[in-house]
Amino acid sequence: MDLRTVCAKGTKYKARQRVGRGPGSGAGKTSGRGHKGRGARSGASRRPGYEGGQMPIYRRIPKRGFTNARFRTEYTTINVEALNVFADGDVVDLEAILGRGLVSRTSDLLKVLGNGSLERKLTVRAQKCSASAVEKITAAGGEIITLNNRGKELAEAEEADAKPKKKAKAKAEAEPEAEPEAEPEAEPEAEPEAEPEAEESNDDPKGEGEA
Repeated sequence: MDLRTVCAKGTKYKARQRVGRGPGSGAGKTSGRGHKGRGARSGASRRPGYEGGQMPIYRRIPKRGFTNARFRTEYTTINVEALNVFADGDVVDLEAILGRGLVSRTSDLLKVLGNGSLERKLTVRAQKCSASAVEKITAAGGEIITLNNRGKELAEAEEADAKPKKKAKAKAEAEPEAEPEAEPEAEPEAEPEAEPEAEESNDDPKGEGEA
């Protein structure tokens, strides 16, 4: 024990290590960097995963199969026991939960889980609810409104999607089907005229008479 350690008792930060102050400090001469090499030079750094030139671990291990972890749907989750802070008859959605500071936003989608007990009659608006959460909310006299990923009620969203289809169907029924035009009858092809046969000549082609 010395005066330095006594004074340092209860301080927030540990005193930094002074290097290059002689061999007695344990970090003199090479200042803990060793002799020569890349690590001994100024500005030396190694990227994460670098193992001195040998085959790194992320290249040594085999990579097989498929995972959809990149494409999974993330939810902001909350348990029903945390909803007891609301009053009877309140509408509980993601914005109301965030406004009370009950959870942090990890996604724009809300999922209610069934841990704990619920003593309030609430109207819960969420994208998903676990089976136990549905049971406890309905047992307390509450209501669950399922939303789509855009925050609209599923019934309204389905109705909005069905309207363009109904209009297209009504328009198709209103327009009479056009009768296909009759194709013009093809004219019969004229038979090719027979070429006159060449008359055989009795004359000798060379003009030579019989001897």
